[in-house]
Amino acid sequence: MELAINNSTKTVSVSDAIFAREFNEDLVHQVVVAYRNAGRAGTKAQKTRAEVNGTTKKSKKQKGGGARHGALTAPIFVGGGRAFAAKPRSFAQKVNRKMYRAAIAAILSELNRQGRITIVEAFDVDAPKTSGLIEKLKGFELGQRPLIVTEDASENLFLSSRNLPYVQVRDVQGLDPVALVGADSVLMTADAVKKIEEWLA
Repeated sequence: MELAINNSTKTVSVSDAIFAREFNEDLVHQVVVAYRNAGRAGTKAQKTRAEVNGTTKKSKKQKGGGARHGALTAPIFVGGGRAFAAKPRSFAQKVNRKMYRAAIAAILSELNRQGRITIVEAFDVDAPKTSGLIEKLKGFELGQRPLIVTEDASENLFLSSRNLPYVQVRDVQGLDPVALVGADSVLMTADAVKKIEEWLA
């Protein structure tokens, strides 16, 4: 299929398997959840009764004081350990490479069907200034949360976007499903489109 380049008579030829794929909601959901879980720290830690700092001396006599009990480090006492203490763990979920690439292609296809992908010949700023990027984005209708994808995001472009909380800049290598799903629209360079095709082929 052919995708039009903005403000140009040229078009870019793309594969139907990547930009006209059927949307698989279950697959996309699974990949997005797995991607977000992989970023979780998983560092929550609590102490068991064996680890809490406290005396292990018997708290009172065995007999004559009501219910019998031993150390005050038991979970039923204030300051005692947790019965089922949380320990550091990994939240990572296994996602096959084929599934990941298929999910990216499904998201791109859906964005294309909804007219939320804009392709340009090139996109960059001359200096690392936020005002310069804002001025350049005024020529496009990208919504509140645009995603800019270039073949190799320049330092000027990246630095210019840092003060704009809802504008994201990615190169093709840094493209991820969460950024694509969260964007109102995607601005791509023609070179980035070709590189994405090579990656997902």
